[in-house]
Amino acid sequence: MRSDSRALLLLPKPAQGVIAIACSLALAACNADQAPPAPVIAPTELAAVDTPKPDYPLELACAGISGTTVLVVTIGIEGKPTDVRLSQSSGDARLDKSALERVPSWRFNPPTSNGKPYAKTIQVPVNFKAPAERPAECFALDAAK
Repeated sequence: MRSDSRALLLLPKPAQGVIAIACSLALAACNADQAPPAPVIAPTELAAVDTPKPDYPLELACAGISGTTVLVVTIGIEGKPTDVRLSQSSGDARLDKSALERVPSWRFNPPTSNGKPYAKTIQVPVNFKAPAERPAECFALDAAK
């Protein structure tokens, strides 16, 4: 018999089909112990969903006091802050307190790796900027002093 691919053509058609099936089964058996590779799922980044501003104490807004409180926030796999700590003070304890009280209520879409969420720690600056114009409510505060 010839050893090249033309030898298969010399066999009767039913035999060619049997050989083709046997080859297919043999090739399939080579990979029988291996599971198909799991699909790769693209990672996602942490995303803010609901981050309402903290209360700006009226007496500080009236006094024109501004500042930035920097917090270290750990976001859990459910998208909720699990730990909130002061990293840098704004210089006013009342602004820091307002930020520390508000941020635990924020909600996020947690980051994922291969479809599974994981916790992530981030730094969050919370800016308090005094209004350009003094709020009308300030006059009532002044009168009460």
